[in-house]
Amino acid sequence: MVIAIDGPAGAGKSTVAREVARVLGFTFMDSGAMYRCVALAALERGVQPDEPAAVSELARGLDIELEGPVVRLDGRDVGEAIREPKVTAAASRLSVHPEVREAMVARQRRMIESGDYVAEGRDIGTVVSPDAALKVFLTASEEERARRRSQQTNEPFEQVLTAIRARDERDSTRRHGALRAAEDAVELDTTGVPAEEVVQRVVALATERGVA
Repeated sequence: MVIAIDGPAGAGKSTVAREVARVLGFTFMDSGAMYRCVALAALERGVQPDEPAAVSELARGLDIELEGPVVRLDGRDVGEAIREPKVTAAASRLSVHPEVREAMVARQRRMIESGDYVAEGRDIGTVVSPDAALKVFLTASEEERARRRSQQTNEPFEQVLTAIRARDERDSTRRHGALRAAEDAVELDTTGVPAEEVVQRVVALATERGVA
């Protein structure tokens, strides 16, 4: 059983998905953490995120483990390291490569093929698990998303806003796994809405549809 939660950067996917998983007793899967792990490994090994062949080869050989909030890369906890702004930027650049996405999608499908998952990302409901029992697409205004990220990273608001606009452009125009809501997804605008309220809405949807 899969609940897919997709949306652009800063829409609240991770926060909401993690709490929905806790409430329902499902396992949380942060697909973005996988791309961040590839980005961190690339930066540490001097592999350029814009070189498809090199970064895809790297992606296929990494040992990535997701255990709730714990993220391990080749056996070490990288939960904090993958949230660094430079890693975020690199992850955005390398995630456009089809070969990288194929490697990550294969990993994600293996993870969710058995068990109950709340999976968050940008193409869970459209590519990774198009048959998900419930698909939710979270949105929020650019300003709201930038404000949230700025508070998380302590980066200047205008700098974050510029980065989010660039990320949205890359995510929505890439050839493979472009950011878009699945036709049967429920869209929720989280602008000005507390995370707890969004969680309640998603849990209610899961209950209504007999998912929970």
